[in-house]
Amino acid sequence: MAIKPATKQIRVLVVDDSAFMRKALSMMLEEDPGIVIVGTARNGEEGVEKVKRLKPDLVTMDIEMPRMDGLTALRLIMKDCPVPVMMVSSLTTDGASATLDALEMGAVDFIPKQLSFVSLDIIKIKEELQAKIKDIGRRKNVLMARYRSQQFSRLAGKRSVQSGRREGTPQTSPPMSARPLRKRDHHVGIIAVGSSTGGPPALQAVVPRLPRNLPVGMIIAQHMPSKFTKSLADRLNGMSQVTVREAQNGDALEAGTVLIAPGGMHMTVKKIGARASVFVSEFPKDTLYHPCVDVTMNSVADAYGRGAMGVILTGMGSNGVTGLTKLKSRGGIIIAQDEQTCIVYGMPRAVIEAGISDHVAPIERVVNEILSYF
Repeated sequence: MAIKPATKQIRVLVVDDSAFMRKALSMMLEEDPGIVIVGTARNGEEGVEKVKRLKPDLVTMDIEMPRMDGLTALRLIMKDCPVPVMMVSSLTTDGASATLDALEMGAVDFIPKQLSFVSLDIIKIKEELQAKIKDIGRRKNVLMARYRSQQFSRLAGKRSVQSGRREGTPQTSPPMSARPLRKRDHHVGIIAVGSSTGGPPALQAVVPRLPRNLPVGMIIAQHMPSKFTKSLADRLNGMSQVTVREAQNGDALEAGTVLIAPGGMHMTVKKIGARASVFVSEFPKDTLYHPCVDVTMNSVADAYGRGAMGVILTGMGSNGVTGLTKLKSRGGIIIAQDEQTCIVYGMPRAVIEAGISDHVAPIERVVNEILSYF
């Protein structure tokens, strides 16, 4: 009988100035036989050197370290030897801002620094974190090839703009909105988006391209801790023509406005007559995620029925498929991000394999699919 070849282990480098965190992360990850820790480093300088020498499949990188901080190390790694990097960040406003900087620079995701063996939270998400690391590690070549392609496109676009403008004239920005190829005949009254791992960069590829006169409101359930969603909303608001803010209980859902569910809380929609409002709550408490995409999508399906549009982006697991199945049964429209452009192809895959997606598109085309209904 032929022996089935063993699955290749994902080789991880842990970079952190805390000996406790290095040990805690290493022990937690190596509980999974599919992961092996090939080395640890105490600061960014040592981390960069070990990335070059050990060639890991994935790196966990603390943001705040002596000698060389995590952002500087990330920049050097992505420039000289790109590899998937997961940042380890503190749950503070400053930590949130630095984490979003890291995601813009090419980091694939982040691990909240509270996650250690003394935290009850780690028991809830340890297996998912292990699965996420294995999934990202196996997709290393695809993810890094896409990263290089994006960097080349940005550089080429920058050179083109600079060479084409006259001396003394300001540098122009790329178009902020996208135009659909054709108009689809289906009324949409709300756009609801769900995302997780890789979500912030994906949202930056969608929200800033929405036109100022977007005729409906958009709500977003992004898996993130508290404080992080406020920073994400502020960042997107500064990049966009639409207004983006973290949702507050009772906020009206208005045209040209994007509301992001606060980290650690659920967001639902209720409609009375023509007026729709969002409600923020810690209930139900028994969901793995807060915010939970299923909770949001279920409420959207109830409130809008056929007029609902659900958009599912990159993320681990299958959160969202239950709510979107309900939305589809009410006659709503569903758009899913394609496998090639996902950091983790979990949530969109669950929707696509359930046979409920109307459109599957790379992230740069998702906004075109959305706008084709307006």
